[in-house]
Amino acid sequence: MTELPMIDPGPPPPLSESRNRVLEILRTARRPMGVQDIAGRTGLHANTARFHLDGLVEAGLAARDTEERDQPGRPRMVYRAVAADATAGLRSYRMLAEMLIGVVLGGLPQPERAAVETGEKWGRYLADRPAPLQHIDAAEGVRRTVKVLESIGFAPEPPPAGITGTDEAVIRIGHCPFRELAEQHREVVCSLHLGLMRGVLSEVRAPITAERLEPFVEPSLCLARLAPASGGRP
Repeated sequence: MTELPMIDPGPPPPLSESRNRVLEILRTARRPMGVQDIAGRTGLHANTARFHLDGLVEAGLAARDTEERDQPGRPRMVYRAVAADATAGLRSYRMLAEMLIGVVLGGLPQPERAAVETGEKWGRYLADRPAPLQHIDAAEGVRRTVKVLESIGFAPEPPPAGITGTDEAVIRIGHCPFRELAEQHREVVCSLHLGLMRGVLSEVRAPITAERLEPFVEPSLCLARLAPASGGRP
């Protein structure tokens, strides 16, 4: 199954005042600097300056090199700042999600139906597709659906063992990774989740489908109700 970055990365831990000062000196320096150079500029003890310089190297914010010199003697270690990583920093994917939900609600005539269809496409994409002649029963279809939900960040609890294609069953979902958005825009977000489960079950050729999703029946509990697929989807 394809692994996707579904969770916003958090910001890096803040630097201490002294370490940040050392980093700023490296960034504005025209050439690499040694420990004594930094100690003289900051007023720190040489061992303290070295401690902060090595910490910046471990954090990927500075690099340590051996100074090139023509004079005899042991070359000293010098440090230089490393360009900031463009992939680091805070992400605002939740704001983007809010904007896109607004587009869906304001620009589509049937936003819930569009959300279900989009969820189905992603469910088929994320599913572990079985071999052409492999038989998938209801229990295996549920297992694969639960696996997809877990990978996204849900906390699904499968129904008791022994489910068949003629049974109705419930997957209890104890955590929603999109909770804040779902509370405000259930018609879109929960429809996406319903379609996602339908897409997985359809892709693996399970004899059941996700009939409906009951969001927040308790503060931290949603219920996905499964039913035989032979009767057709609602």
